[in-house]
Amino acid sequence: MRLEGKVALITGGTSGIGSATAVRFTREGAAVAITGRNTERGEQVVQNMVAHGGQALFIRSDVRFPDDCRRAVEQTLEHFGKIDVLFNNAGVFHPKTIPECALEEWDETIDSSLKGAFLMSKYVLPSMIARGCGSIIHTSSGWGIQGGHKAAAYCAAKGGLVVMAKAMAIDHGPDGIRVNCVCPGDVQTPMLPDDAAKRGMNWEAYAAEAADRPLGRIGNTEEIAEAVLFLASDESSFVTGTALVVDGGGIAG
Repeated sequence: MRLEGKVALITGGTSGIGSATAVRFTREGAAVAITGRNTERGEQVVQNMVAHGGQALFIRSDVRFPDDCRRAVEQTLEHFGKIDVLFNNAGVFHPKTIPECALEEWDETIDSSLKGAFLMSKYVLPSMIARGCGSIIHTSSGWGIQGGHKAAAYCAAKGGLVVMAKAMAIDHGPDGIRVNCVCPGDVQTPMLPDDAAKRGMNWEAYAAEAADRPLGRIGNTEEIAEAVLFLASDESSFVTGTALVVDGGGIAG
């Protein structure tokens, strides 16, 4: 098992990429704590992890708030004794240009992705530094590397994560800690049909546009989870400060 004996903490773990990664980690031997705002969904993911024979914990937490982030880290450490892997996956998306984007939407986007990753890393890093090891992964996006249509706040948040990961990799490589980003393309999660509706597009047209990439399809959450697993495991022991794009060739064209 690739994560046997490891403990992982995953934000935004109640659906989509977060829940798929939580289950995948469990199957590889990790004990996993997940955070999110929806208790019912969180408990369902925990049941799924336990069904796969894993140790699991749900902590209701909103990464926009420092006290919630600190408490999530403290409860994970109290419950499992350590944190080997931090997966900063929480985020939201509002399809807006700068003039269209309300201040509240900008703040929610930046705070959920960029500020949340900062806060969680801030509270996890001391325990990793003390142990001399750890892997931190941020969920960025292909649009964190190149811009996207009507996604200014999202691109700002995800682009910030890519460069923040590089800075963290430089700072904490000597501490034995690796920091990377995974950059998904369009992935079949609840966020996609929600985005289609917000853009006023029917699902068929939206899905066809999203599949317009070299591999000719939308990705699935399990494919992204496999990439996160690679970055979390010792198989990527010489990988830090990178942005792993998993998008079916979307930004290659």
